[in-house]
Amino acid sequence: MYSITILRVEDYPKWKDNFDSEESKDARRAVGEESYQIFRTVDDPNTFVLLNEWEDEEKARGFLKSENLRELQQHSGVLGEPDMYLFGEVEKGSI
Repeated sequence: MYSITILRVEDYPKWKDNFDSEESKDARRAVGEESYQIFRTVDDPNTFVLLNEWEDEEKARGFLKSENLRELQQHSGVLGEPDMYLFGEVEKGSI
């Protein structure tokens, strides 16, 4: 199970420090986050896409809708309401 979140923040280094904090890591571990990747837009360093891999769909859904996540986002300078999507892998390949 994967989630994609599109975010805009006040200041990327501030957001990243919060994302890397033990509080944030503990919250994400507790709901089964397995890995993440961060992609920044070319034109705006404060707009980026966060790709997370989760071990359990139900836990991921709960976390993405949680007040805990909203508080973490607010504290880290997230602007507006992020766009969040859940995906299940259909196929993986390479060429």
